[in-house]
Amino acid sequence: MTAPVPRRTIGRVLPAAPGRSAVTMLVFTVFLYVVEVADVISGQTLQFNGIVPRDTGDLDGILWAPLLHDDWAHLAANTLPFLIFGFLAMAGGIRQFVLVTATIWLLGGLGVWLTGDDNSYHIGASGLVFGWLAFLLTRGFFARSGRQIAVAIVLFLVWGGILFGVLPGQPGISWQAHLFGAAAGVLAAWMVARADRPEPVLPAT
Repeated sequence: MTAPVPRRTIGRVLPAAPGRSAVTMLVFTVFLYVVEVADVISGQTLQFNGIVPRDTGDLDGILWAPLLHDDWAHLAANTLPFLIFGFLAMAGGIRQFVLVTATIWLLGGLGVWLTGDDNSYHIGASGLVFGWLAFLLTRGFFARSGRQIAVAIVLFLVWGGILFGVLPGQPGISWQAHLFGAAAGVLAAWMVARADRPEPVLPAT
């Protein structure tokens, strides 16, 4: 009988190459600060390249919105969870991380574009932050991994309060980005767990 193919990422809670993953997230974060410097130099005109709901001429704002912030305080508020959640989301390898991030980035942004308030614009990396957090909170349940569930419990105890950000009613806060980013993160967790299930082993003939 052929031995079953081992699951690639099941149960892993830290990246296989933590140093390289940490450097990757630091570079990604520094890039956000470089973009903010460029926005300040431009007189804060870059930030208007974000998501404008249902404006087909600004549909490309889905691509730029997570890279842009309203001001330094906005960026600073996102920095620590961005670093931590992004690093932990690399546990499955860089290819999986890119696929998970792209799912959150594009589907979360599309949800904002479809449901955001008229005459509003949406920017900030918080959609990614909520997406990565939702991914980390749910992947263990989909994958039936005790270690990942344990990490999810710790993350929820420390960061769970920010999940109230998916609710409307906070002026100046894009709850749509939080909600659809989180929903896309759950979808990404399900997709990852499904891809990691081993193929059924057929008896040798």
